[in-house]
This record gives sequence, structure tokens and C-alpha cells, in this order.
Amino acid sequence: MDLDTERDKKALFDRISVELDDHRVIEAMLRVPREKFVPAEAAHLAYADMALAIGHDQTISQPYMVALMTSVLGVRRMDRVLDIGTGSGYQAAVLAELAREVVSTERILTLIRPAERRLQSLGYANITVKRAGRELGLPDEPRFNGIIVGAGAPKLPTELVEQLEIGGRLVVPVGSRQEQQLMKVVRTHDGFSVATLGGCRFVPLIGEGAWPDEGTTIE
Repeated sequence: MDLDTERDKKALFDRISVELDDHRVIEAMLRVPREKFVPAEAAHLAYADMALAIGHDQTISQPYMVALMTSVLGVRRMDRVLDIGTGSGYQAAVLAELAREVVSTERILTLIRPAERRLQSLGYANITVKRAGRELGLPDEPRFNGIIVGAGAPKLPTELVEQLEIGGRLVVPVGSRQEQQLMKVVRTHDGFSVATLGGCRFVPLIGEGAWPDEGTTIE
């Protein structure tokens, strides 16, 4: 890492640590080289606090938003976590620093293999990347302790809540295609509780129970 990148990285996480009092998450993100997850032409912006395009109308999320969502999810070391929307693999890598196992799904085929190679090259043996099906999440797999969704849903996806263990947490943006509210859902014995955490902007979540595919190329 060159001196400019090191300076930008320190400045970014110094700012985030002022806004977010979660040293465990910040230390995890410091261990993940974000410059490896952005396109080469945007490497100089790797530690700018902004979302960056990664192709196919997808983005790598703003670092502060990754930190906030990860913190809200409350990942524990023995957790098995589902990451919906692999993209370049950055969110999965951050989660893998904190959880026992991360399963990450991506609907755009041409993003999957590069993300797998990137994560493997960085030594993340506790991440599995899978192609997303039409249904949201992985309903046929054992339930998860946490689910994080890197795309905006038109309504609260209760089908994802059902994929949580009791006490499991879901963090998901919910709203229109243009802007959403970040929500935290906790599954309980008799249903679930919901907390709204503020505004955000994500690409649309595509699939049954979410937004329809409007011709986005997924190959």
C-alpha cells in the first residue's frame, strides 16, 4: 500500500470511529484491503467514504454504511451469516473477519467468479459464494444467525426473517428504488421486532418478494 492510500485509509476510519462507537467492526474493516475490491481505475478512491461502481449497475457500498450495517447486525464469533448481494465481495470479507461462516449470494453471474478468486487470494476460507436463485435468500439451507442485504427491498422481506434462527438479526434497506430506510429486524418466538435506523440509498433488490427484473443482464 502506498503512502497516499495509507493516509486516506487512516483518515477514513478516524472519521468513522467518531460517528460509530464500535471498535470491533472498525478493526475488522481495517484488516480488509478495500483497494482490492474496487475496479483498478477507482483504486485511488478506495478509502473515500462513497459508494463506487463495480459494473453491471452494481456498487461497492460506502464504507460508513458497511460499518453501520455490520455493527447493527451485531455479529458474534460463532455466527453463521448470510450476505445477500456479493458484488465485489467486500461486505462478505468484513463479515468473515467477525463470524464463523459467511454464505454470500449474487445474482449476476459475471461477478461471482471474480469475487470468489479475490476472496480466496486474500485467505478468506470461511466464505462461500453462491449464485442467487429466484427466491430471496437460501430458504433450503439451515437457518442463519444474521442476514445482511446489500440492496433495497420494496417491503420488509418476511421470507428472509423466516430464514433466521430465533434471536437472529436481519439488516435490510426498505423503500423505493431511489431511496430507502435502513431497518433492523430481530426474529422472536412469537414473530419479529423492527427498528428503523435512518435513510440510505442502495441498488434494487431483485427477486420474488422484491423488485422484478427489468431486463438487467445477469450472465
